[in-house]
Amino acid sequence: MTMTDSPPMEDEDRPMRPAMLRGWRRRCPNCGAGPMLRGYLTVRDSCPVCGEELYHQRADDGPAYMTILIVGHLMAPLLLFIFVEYRPDPLVLASAFCVGTVALSLFLLPRLKGVLVAIQWAKRMHGFGSGDVETA
Repeated sequence: MTMTDSPPMEDEDRPMRPAMLRGWRRRCPNCGAGPMLRGYLTVRDSCPVCGEELYHQRADDGPAYMTILIVGHLMAPLLLFIFVEYRPDPLVLASAFCVGTVALSLFLLPRLKGVLVAIQWAKRMHGFGSGDVETA
């Protein structure tokens, strides 16, 4: 084996960007056709289209933390700007930003969960690899 003949990497056949885009659309990271989620946040055990096993995922609290981070960084400066520029009634401001924060959180949470599961699939983490089963 020479320097140019390197062994094939395991994750060459699983590109990250397409998997993440499929996860954002809440689709199977393998085929992009089957739905990844059953309900709002429950990940299916396997893809109904291609049969890819998805039960290996370990998303846990990651999507919630990312949602809080993104929503906080978007809404806090916007709240300050609206308050300084327009001086709305405090009740109107609080009501509008509560609705906006909840709506943005509900929009982002399942999409970020899909992205996190897709990253795990693309990186072959937690048993998504070549038949390796991880025991707890």
